[in-house]
Amino acid sequence: MSVAEFSDAGRIDDLRSTRRAPVRSLVAGALGNVLEWYDFAAYGFLAAIFAKNFFPDSDAFVGLISAFGVFAASFLMRPVGGVVFGHIGDRYGRRRALLISAALMTGSTVAIGLLPTYATLGAAAPVLLLVMRLLQGLSIGGEYTTSAIYLAENAKAERRGLITSFAGCGASAGTLLGSAVGAVTAMMMSTDDLTAWGWRIPFLAGILLGGFTLYLRRASIGEDEAPPARAVTEGLPLALALRTDSANMLRALLMNLTLGVSFYLIFVYLTTYMQQVDNLTARLSLQINTISMVTVLILAPVFGGLSDRIGRKWMIASGLIGMVLLSWPLFRLLDSGTAEGALLGQIGFAVLIAMYAGPIPCALVEMFRSATRCSALSLSYNISVGLAGGTAPMVAVYLVSREHWDMGPAWYLIGLSVISLAATLTMTERRGAPLG
Repeated sequence: MSVAEFSDAGRIDDLRSTRRAPVRSLVAGALGNVLEWYDFAAYGFLAAIFAKNFFPDSDAFVGLISAFGVFAASFLMRPVGGVVFGHIGDRYGRRRALLISAALMTGSTVAIGLLPTYATLGAAAPVLLLVMRLLQGLSIGGEYTTSAIYLAENAKAERRGLITSFAGCGASAGTLLGSAVGAVTAMMMSTDDLTAWGWRIPFLAGILLGGFTLYLRRASIGEDEAPPARAVTEGLPLALALRTDSANMLRALLMNLTLGVSFYLIFVYLTTYMQQVDNLTARLSLQINTISMVTVLILAPVFGGLSDRIGRKWMIASGLIGMVLLSWPLFRLLDSGTAEGALLGQIGFAVLIAMYAGPIPCALVEMFRSATRCSALSLSYNISVGLAGGTAPMVAVYLVSREHWDMGPAWYLIGLSVISLAATLTMTERRGAPLG
């Protein structure tokens, strides 16, 4: 990268990072993650019901694996979404990428709530479910990273960690909302009604959240500055990123392995684990999950703000070291067969995930320059989360249900945490430095 190119990118980022963005703009930037993760969480929490309605001819294990397989398949589209929306964000602006991803997610979420089941449509029903999940995977491939980039670029340098942590908070809030809606829905109707038609309610309700997100983004997020003229002539942003910043892309990919696995293992799969291993009711499992998600929602900004003072690197590393040392004892609590043990174990994981997830969005944004930031970060993040995070519930179901290894998910999480920790220790600390 030439001195002139670096100067152009730096001036754009300096303008973004020194202006004070209105609170509504920051909320609009983070709100899309609530929508995206709301649906992903709702599907994970209701996986057993999807297995009955869309894979009824399978035994319980195969049906659940099939339902989580559809969950995993949507994650395989995330790298494609990362490429598509990364290009849109770098070439046409962060605002346009954020609007398109929210619109696509809203439409596919509502469509799932309207799908006919296997009893009505036969084998075409699970195919339609898969198509809708693939569209959701495409849209979410650009949402988290673009919103984190938007928040970081519009925050003051001394508060960048705190502000950017709200991208992760949006994801946590969406998962919390999906858990809460699932818990309330299960509480207000019988199991038969929930299986027959009540499962549709969380997805149809997505139109309210999606409509509000689109309205707020159109009204609150201003147009982006035009990219430097030379950036357009350099070719595709992703191709440029692969040529000039492949080392940071690999580092970001490895750092994110534990983020995807821990989030979907602890806050999506564990509702199934608590029912299968601890014999807790679906209602109680969702209630415990909701309490744990509140813990993450409160603590993630605390740790993100703390990273503005002590640095991203050691804050992220501390969370990962905790995962390595404490995953086994925390899963022993979850394996205790009691509601108290399950609650303590999941809250323990919630604290560690918040310590890691709070500062990492900002650390990732700071790795890349403006002209290729969306493309580089979206692809590396989504390959990691798509391959590891999306398959985590399915791997856990296999280890627990087929191999009868209740502690298998703990060792899986420990192994990936070691890899992410090694990558984190090689990163350059850029707390307080100008973006670009």
